[in-house]
Parts: sequence; C-alpha cells; structure tokens
Amino acid sequence: MLSVLALTSVVLLSLASQITAIVVYTSWEKHALVGSDVRLSCSFFSWHWTSPDVTFSWQYRPDGAKEGISIFHYGGGVAYVDNKGPFRDRLEFVGNPSRRDGSILIKELDFSDNGTFTCDAKNPPDIVGHSSSVRLLVFEKVPVQAGVVTGAIIGVVLGLLILIVAIYYLMRFLVARRVFSLSMSKHGKKGKGKEGTQQKQAGPLK
Repeated sequence: MLSVLALTSVVLLSLASQITAIVVYTSWEKHALVGSDVRLSCSFFSWHWTSPDVTFSWQYRPDGAKEGISIFHYGGGVAYVDNKGPFRDRLEFVGNPSRRDGSILIKELDFSDNGTFTCDAKNPPDIVGHSSSVRLLVFEKVPVQAGVVTGAIIGVVLGLLILIVAIYYLMRFLVARRVFSLSMSKHGKKGKGKEGTQQKQAGPLK
C-alpha cells in the first residue's frame, strides 16, 4: 500500500512539474539577404502571470562551432548587449517583455552571421523548461521558400482534381445522351411497327 502511494505521489509531482514548465517558442529557420536586417522572434507560454522579473537570454553558435556565446540578456527591465561579440554594434532588443516577447533585431547581415541562435526565457517562479533555437541562413539571393513550393504543389493538385471532376461530369453527360438516343431510337421502331400492323389490318376492308 505504501509503495502504491509513493508511486502515485511521484507521478503527481512529475505531472505538476510538466504543467508548470515554461515553453519557449522561436522560428525553426530564417532566411535573409546580405546587408539586410532580420528579426529573430522569441516568446514563451507559462501558466503564471507575466512576472516583473521575467528574463530573456540569447546565445549564438556560428556554423561549424561546437559551443555558443552569449550575445544578449534582458532582466530587471534592462537590456544588455554583449559589447565584445560579433553583434555588439548590430543587435537591438525589439521585444515586449510584458507581452512575453523577447525578440531581437540583427542589422546589416553578413555571410559570417550564419548559425544557430538560441533563446531562453524565465518567468519566476516558472523557471523550469527548455530553450528554443532558430537557424539563420544568409544568402545573396533568398531561395524559394518552402511555403511557395507547397503552395505550388497544392495548386497543381487542386487543378488535377478540378480536371478529374470536369471529365467525370462530361462522361456522365455523354452517357446520358447516348442512353437517351438509344431510347428514342427504340421508341421510333416500335411506333413504325404499330403503323405497319394497322395498315395490314385495314387492307382487307377495301
């Protein structure tokens, strides 16, 4: 009996920790042009009201690097930008902590900015959770987005469906017309047969 109660308490504590865990959201991947600015969004979900002590932290790991570096931190109502990192003069905080927004803006992008940006948020007392990462890809010319390709595929599929439906109704119309023609032809033959029979019956009266 004690073992069952102990197991139940462990399960309940586990569920409680999952329910109160903070969930951080970022985009999966961002594409941008060399020389342009890009907004990296970060938000979170928490069961608690937004705390005045809410914090946001951003780390950056360049492509090919094993470890990341801290580039930004927000806490106590103040935004801190790393003054020695690659974004010291190009990073701006554009979020709204009261709305659970910890977004940053990276200006004047270069190819060397390719890498993974990781956002972490805390909303005391809700401080348990996992960070979220977005990969930044900088191009000379932005490639075709996956959404455009998906839209094109959907358009082709819809076009094929419309064509199939049109062919189906056309075939139904042709079959119905053929059946009608055959029916009229049979009725015509029956009518001619009846007239011939009447003429034969009327002949001997003369």
